[in-house]
Amino acid sequence: MRRIDSEDDIRDGLEGLLGADPRLARVIDQAGRVPLRRSQPGYAALTEIILGQMVSKASAGALWRKLQLATGGVTPEAILSLDPATARAAGLSAAKAATLDRVARAVVFGGLDLDRLCTVPAPEAMAALTSIKGVGPWTAEVYLLFCAGHVDIFPSGDVALQSAAAHALGLDGRPAPRALALIAEAWSPWRGVAARLLWAYYAAHMRRDAAPLAP
Repeated sequence: MRRIDSEDDIRDGLEGLLGADPRLARVIDQAGRVPLRRSQPGYAALTEIILGQMVSKASAGALWRKLQLATGGVTPEAILSLDPATARAAGLSAAKAATLDRVARAVVFGGLDLDRLCTVPAPEAMAALTSIKGVGPWTAEVYLLFCAGHVDIFPSGDVALQSAAAHALGLDGRPAPRALALIAEAWSPWRGVAARLLWAYYAAHMRRDAAPLAP
């Protein structure tokens, strides 16, 4: 199974997308450089993604820094030892603290191997991640995109992708997740590069923060 591991993979993906959908020629031209954006798999990376749910990139970064200071290092064990008062002082909402706790328990006590999930087929990894309350499809898809490098994952629930697709493709308003997923089917097997392309377009052409945005 091919992964998005290098700039060469991004280039190949863009060429594939151009052949599949000529409308993307203008998007590719205006997006500028499409970043690779890969992260080391594991609990810390998934935590960063969870912190990014429903907030801006700047807010997520601030939460991450506070959590690092509060824990001395974001690990499952550190999160499980975090008392509620310290979690609140670090800026965690009750919902996010509960989700981080459930993922930590799944890793420490339930045998959840976040590294292994990066080596299995996407449906299996998605099922394992979304079985944890608080980890929805967007969170799981972003983890598989950036930590596993899955080539054909497309988080259609992402608000930035919806906005970028509407602007770039001349749609009548921001498409709903299902509608965007249907549009993205034409971009298979390079939907992971298509997502990166639209995020880059959102940042460069629409002058907005390019972080993935959950609905």
